[in-house]
Amino acid sequence: MLVDDHEVVRLGLRALIDRHPDLEVVAEASNATEALTKATAHKPDVVVLDIRLPGASGIDACRDICNSLPETKVIMLTSYAEDEMLFAAIRAGAAGYVLKQAGGQDLIRAIETVARGDSLLDPSITERVFAEVRKAARQMESVAFSKLTEQERRVLALVAEGRTNREIAQLLHLGEGTVRNYVSSILSKLGVSNRAEAAAYAIRHNLKDSVQ
Repeated sequence: MLVDDHEVVRLGLRALIDRHPDLEVVAEASNATEALTKATAHKPDVVVLDIRLPGASGIDACRDICNSLPETKVIMLTSYAEDEMLFAAIRAGAAGYVLKQAGGQDLIRAIETVARGDSLLDPSITERVFAEVRKAARQMESVAFSKLTEQERRVLALVAEGRTNREIAQLLHLGEGTVRNYVSSILSKLGVSNRAEAAAYAIRHNLKDSVQ
């Protein structure tokens, strides 16, 4: 199914797709409301959806279609590789994101790719996606230990290594009683019941990257 508010664009896309023997355009729509109605009626395998539509945006249409028809794959089509729009499209459930500047065969390959159940991104924006994912991961790791002081993070890192309180005390030049207090505080702040759970939490959230 093709969704674009410009009839000329839809005609061009239809002509391109109709030349491919294994593809068929089953419906067209010009806005988000019409897109959901026709997608529900025709249940297309793939929707090629303009990210900018009058009224409700292509992002809204993508979210509605993906929620209503989880088997349908959506490719977002846009003239601009805008980071904010890209990540909004991915969050809305888009399986692909292709620039309008791409060649006709690139779009055909994109349709075939998502129809097989794979995801794709235009090569020019793939690295930005990975950069955003890495940034989000770092932020999550930072939040995971935000309640701990620097010293508590050091203690937890050693707990995760399987060190005893005595060993931790020696390594950090602290008293064993002080280490016990730190461990108790760590368990409370992380909401875990014992050292093993604290160690698992530390490993799962990559504590080593947060310890200075």
